[in-house]
Amino acid sequence: MNLDPPASALAYQSGFGNEFSSEALPGALPIGQNSPQKVPYGLYAELLSGTAFTMARSESRRTWMYRIKPSANHPAFIKLERQLAGGVLGAATPNRLRWNPLPVPEEPTDFIDGLVAMVANSSPEKPAGISIYNYRANTSMQRVFFDADGELLLVPEHGRLRIATELGCLDLEPLEIAVIPRGMKFRVELLDPSARGYVAENHGAPLRLPDLGPIGSNGLANPRDFLAPVACYEDAQQSTRLVQKFLGELWGCELDHSPLNVVAWHGNNVPYKYDLRRFNTLGTVSFDHPDPSIFTVLTSPTSVPGLANLDFVIFPPRWMVAENTFRPPWFHRNLMNEYMGLIQGSYDAKAEGFLPGGASLHSCMSAHGPDAETCTKAIAADLQPSKIDNTMAFMFETSQVLRPSRFALECPQLQTSYDACWASLPATFNPNRR
Repeated sequence: MNLDPPASALAYQSGFGNEFSSEALPGALPIGQNSPQKVPYGLYAELLSGTAFTMARSESRRTWMYRIKPSANHPAFIKLERQLAGGVLGAATPNRLRWNPLPVPEEPTDFIDGLVAMVANSSPEKPAGISIYNYRANTSMQRVFFDADGELLLVPEHGRLRIATELGCLDLEPLEIAVIPRGMKFRVELLDPSARGYVAENHGAPLRLPDLGPIGSNGLANPRDFLAPVACYEDAQQSTRLVQKFLGELWGCELDHSPLNVVAWHGNNVPYKYDLRRFNTLGTVSFDHPDPSIFTVLTSPTSVPGLANLDFVIFPPRWMVAENTFRPPWFHRNLMNEYMGLIQGSYDAKAEGFLPGGASLHSCMSAHGPDAETCTKAIAADLQPSKIDNTMAFMFETSQVLRPSRFALECPQLQTSYDACWASLPATFNPNRR
């Protein structure tokens, strides 16, 4: 077993959307031929394709792996008795919804058992759309998992994780995110007694950096800050449970080896992590609160230019510098559907009720904006430069309507009085006063 990278290797490789390569043993990567007749060290060559073979080179995602046993070496999968919690979708609703944080279970619960489906906008067999989950765990996985339905974007809120993947390990903490490609096998280990956070399952085009347009060549998330793991492998000849999610259901089989047995690899279909504290925030220096699109970290595009299947947007610490203008997010209705979460601190548009680990849903054309207390303070504020600090909120934004699960609609964490945060907005109109 070798879970440690070579002493001469860095902990991670930086970059985004580029070709990476890594080997845990010297000379394990074949040179000039991806699948030679005889692979070094007696390994097997295997290709993991994240896109169709005929995609344009700029869109292609694939990784060659050189492993101790090929993934084809497994028995039949059997549907598991225990399925994902909250998996059945409830009725669609145009109402604004908000949830308190879900508690971490008291009984032993790993990452898979702790996943709870909250909202979704398509069935898993569709090649578009997203599903959003909360995760809660108090024990490390003893099994290995892969998702055949989509790539996974993990957003920790509480507790550090170690994600052992086929290509290497990623250590993850709150204020960092990780993306696991569709079909990539991994195991989530806890580095703290418990963990909680959010997961977006992307059924559409793989996530990538947004184009910057008029912003220019710098700003937002920089490619150099995205980190991929260094190769390490498990040569464990012992029984290992392999679980997959296929069309929304969990299936499992028993292997006689660890599937995390890749000794060397190269490609661009890789797991990666990103530290949200490295985001280069932009903002206004004249007037008006800017559109949230300038806070986009990653995007999954659709065939319609500028219309996202999924945008991952953050609201980090930042300076508010603007003249004679209302600074918080304005009241608005829009085409997109917004599922928000909070990692730490408070969100500048809400005075109370939106807690770390909690969530809210504002659907297409649902009117929302700052609550009454925030609005009143903003109108009366002395407009000096000020810094929003000790906060990190985020948003999964999608062009398709999100339907809550039955669990999300019936759980005690649903705030039945969410609409009340706008109810006390006074009527201040006076036609005799400008």
